[in-house]
Amino acid sequence: MSAKGLSIGVDLGTTYSCVGVFQHGKVEIIANDQGNRTTPSYVAFTDTERLIGDAAKNQGAMNPNNTVFDAKRLIGRKFEDPVVQSDMKHWPFKVISDGGKPKVQVEYKGETKAFYPEEISSMVLVKMKEIAEAYLGQKVSNAVITVPAYFSDSQRQATKDAGVIAGLNVLRIINEPTAAAIAYGLDKGKKGERNVLIFDLGGGTFDVSILTIEEGIFEVKATAGDTHLGGEDFDNRMVSHFVEEFKRKCKKDISQNKRALRRLRTACERAKRTLSSSSQASIEIDSLYEGIDFYTSITRARFEELNSDLFRGTLDPVEKALRDAKMDKRGPQPAAALRDPPLKRWIQVRRSEMDVNELCLPCFCICLFSTLKYSSSYCNRSSLKRCQSRDTADVFMDA
Repeated sequence: MSAKGLSIGVDLGTTYSCVGVFQHGKVEIIANDQGNRTTPSYVAFTDTERLIGDAAKNQGAMNPNNTVFDAKRLIGRKFEDPVVQSDMKHWPFKVISDGGKPKVQVEYKGETKAFYPEEISSMVLVKMKEIAEAYLGQKVSNAVITVPAYFSDSQRQATKDAGVIAGLNVLRIINEPTAAAIAYGLDKGKKGERNVLIFDLGGGTFDVSILTIEEGIFEVKATAGDTHLGGEDFDNRMVSHFVEEFKRKCKKDISQNKRALRRLRTACERAKRTLSSSSQASIEIDSLYEGIDFYTSITRARFEELNSDLFRGTLDPVEKALRDAKMDKRGPQPAAALRDPPLKRWIQVRRSEMDVNELCLPCFCICLFSTLKYSSSYCNRSSLKRCQSRDTADVFMDA
C-alpha cells in the first residue's frame, strides 16, 4: 500500500496511548521500541533533551517539576475551570494562565518554557507517528484520532489541533466507546439484532454508549459519561490514603514533596494492578522521605472502600444511558472496556444482573476501528461499506 493511502488509528489516552495500522488484511496494534503496545502519554524536559513515552515516565521521580502528563485533562479547557483547578493540586508540574488558557510551565535546556496542552498532546502524537513509521518503514501522514464521547466541541477541536501540530492530516475525530462497540461487532460476527452497552473507563475519562448492531449496521441509541473520571482518580485516593498513613506512622508530612509523591504514586499504580487478581497488594519503597523506608499493604476491600463513591458514580451514567435508550438493565448485551480491572469485579458484585463481560483492552478495540475506518484497502470491502450508523453524526465527528 502506498504511503499516501496509509492511515493510522490513534487512541490518545490520558495515561497511555496506542497506535494501529491496517495491512495484510488485518489490523495490527504496533509495539513501541520497548516492546509495549501502549506508550505512556508523558513528556519530560531536561537540561539536554525532551523525552516522550516510557523514557519520560521512567525519570518522573527524579524530575517531577518537568515531567508532564494528563494533558488530556487540560486540553480544550479554560484555566479557571474548576476541574483544572482541582487537578492542579495533584500535579507536580506548574500550570499557568495565558489569556485564560492553561499552559504547562517547565524548565527546558536552561530556559523557562510554557506549552499549551495541545502542544504536549502533539508531542505524544509525534511519538505514536514515529512508532508507526519505524514499524512500516515509510512515512505516515493520515490519522484518525479518538476522543471521549462527552468531549466538548472545544476539546475535540483542540485534539484535532494537536494532530495538525504533530504534522498529521487528521481525517476524523471519532468517539472512543463507539469505536470500541464497532470493533466488538466486527469481531463477534453474530447474526440478528443485538443491543450492546459499552462501559469504557479509561485513565482519565469515562464513557457509556448503547448501540444496536444488526447486519453490520450500527445505530447509536444513547451516550453518557464523565470527561473527568478515570483510573487516575482511584490512584489519587490511594496516594492520599498512604500520605496520611506515613504521617501517622512516621510523623512526617510528604504532601509537599514532589519526588516522594511521584514514587508513592508509581507504587500505588502497581498495587492497583495487583489488586485486579489478588486480594492484597504490597507497597515497598526504600528511603521514601528523609531516609525512611515505607513498607505497607492494602487489601482489595480497602481499595474498594476508598473509591466506593467513585465506583457508584459510574453507575449513574449507565442508568441515564439506559433511560435515554428506553431499555432496562437486561436489555443491552454488556461489553465492558475497563482499564481499571478492580472496578470490573465491583460492577459484577453490584450489578450481577448485567452479566458484565470484559471485551478486551479498550485502547486496542478503539485503535482497531479507528484504523479500519480509514484504511483505503478495507474501505473497498462490502463489510465496511455496511458498517455505517443510521445516524452517522452520532458515531463520527468530522474533524
